[in-house]
Amino acid sequence: MQYLRGIAQFISVERGIMLFMISVGATFLFSQEFTWLIALFLGTIVFCVWSAVDAINNIYDVELDSISDPSRAKFTKKLGKTGLAVAVGFTVLSLALGTTTLMPFVVLFIGLGIVFGVLYSVPPFRLRKTAYKPIVNFSVGAVPMMIIAAFFNSYTINIIVLIVLIGVTTAINSLWEDLADYASDLNSGSRTIPIILGFRRGLLFTIGMGYVLIPLMVLAGFLFELPLIYYTALAALTSFITIRLIQKRNTLFKYNSDSPKLCKLGEVLAKDFVIVAIIFTVSLMLSSLLKINPLF
Repeated sequence: MQYLRGIAQFISVERGIMLFMISVGATFLFSQEFTWLIALFLGTIVFCVWSAVDAINNIYDVELDSISDPSRAKFTKKLGKTGLAVAVGFTVLSLALGTTTLMPFVVLFIGLGIVFGVLYSVPPFRLRKTAYKPIVNFSVGAVPMMIIAAFFNSYTINIIVLIVLIGVTTAINSLWEDLADYASDLNSGSRTIPIILGFRRGLLFTIGMGYVLIPLMVLAGFLFELPLIYYTALAALTSFITIRLIQKRNTLFKYNSDSPKLCKLGEVLAKDFVIVAIIFTVSLMLSSLLKINPLF
């Protein structure tokens, strides 16, 4: 059981499941009908792509994780070559599943997802340690939606907006990760956005980018004609983050950029964003189900 828990942490299974749920919901929205088998199939492809990419990243991030996530770093070192086998296995599985569709663009986008993962993690590219990290992470969110769009051969304005929304959400999530990993990134000589701007300005920039997402989320809901539950969840999540920021305003503006209290606030808000992203994902999937059939 402990070994399975370690593997789940090694591939960040919670984020893989989140992308799986987004893919299932997106499949319903793209097809406008209950296509459960197709939705589960495409969701599995996306999960495998994510698992491959994250496994590759964690193999090369082991030294950074020794500071920011010691338990994962310890398990990654213990895995040794097995970790590489896990990454290769998920890569082969995702490409094999894509090949069964007999759709070249599906396979192409799966391949692009893997390539972006390599550029993100593997030296000499290692874009994970640069200010370009959010751009690469945009692809992590956009590629799954592009795989689904390619499967249905549909590229309407609705679908393009959803591709951009999920891509930007993933890019902003990477900024929160940079804030949470600020200490280890600083020690390793990384040039992520929070390090370039300074912690406080990086935190304020990330918060601002989060609020920029709201109009895009509303637009996606409008274009896909999503039910009230989607907007209710969006309003509740926005209120939650806003109230949290109001409560922590003194820490946000009072303390020096690298003060322990401000860094701790960044870690807390990063965890909050993960919770918000998960709830938004669930609301998007439920909304897509309710739109097609109010009674499922």
